[in-house]
Amino acid sequence: MPGEIATAPVELHGPGGNGAGGSPPGHGGDSGAPSPSGAIPQRTYVTGIVIALGGILMFFAALVSALVVRKGLSGVPWQTLEVPRILWLDTAILLASSATVFRARRDFRARDEAGFRHWWGVTTILGLFFVSGQVLAWRQLAAAGVYLATNASSSFFYVLTAAHGLHLLGGIIAMLAVAFTQGRHLSRATATKAISIYWHFLAILWLCLFAILLAQG
Repeated sequence: MPGEIATAPVELHGPGGNGAGGSPPGHGGDSGAPSPSGAIPQRTYVTGIVIALGGILMFFAALVSALVVRKGLSGVPWQTLEVPRILWLDTAILLASSATVFRARRDFRARDEAGFRHWWGVTTILGLFFVSGQVLAWRQLAAAGVYLATNASSSFFYVLTAAHGLHLLGGIIAMLAVAFTQGRHLSRATATKAISIYWHFLAILWLCLFAILLAQG
């Protein structure tokens, strides 16, 4: 129908539905049904995203460790960096998006298609606002003559925020894929669950990074 967002291939079945992406009774819309013979079990995708998050966490832990070591080097001055104020607003936006994706998942499990589409779209828009805020922060620093190679603190600021922003863009693309495209192997229930886990992880990760940037600036 006009104005509706195209859905992925698996429909929201009723309690008796047994499609590949459907949900058995009592599972509230989450994919737990066995996959057809030869198909990849849906839980494999969720396990995969959890493993991927472990790798992402290790990557950022390595960057933060390098920051701490660099700042602690004796005889090498560390120039403080004033974190752009817009990042406070950016943080609030990302926390709000974590709440909206939670609401979208709740509506999905309740089989409220209209509510799910609304809050899923709101989350995507908030994600775009967050990335835009990051770009504005970089422009503010550049206007003040602070660039990637200006000093060590600015280098870590740009690298950490850019790395997080790229991961968030990946989440936005995944959300758009669920909303506008059809996949052959991944059910909507599994996709929304995996993406929401990823999104909450990035929100928590940003809180940690932001606190570190404030402390190490």
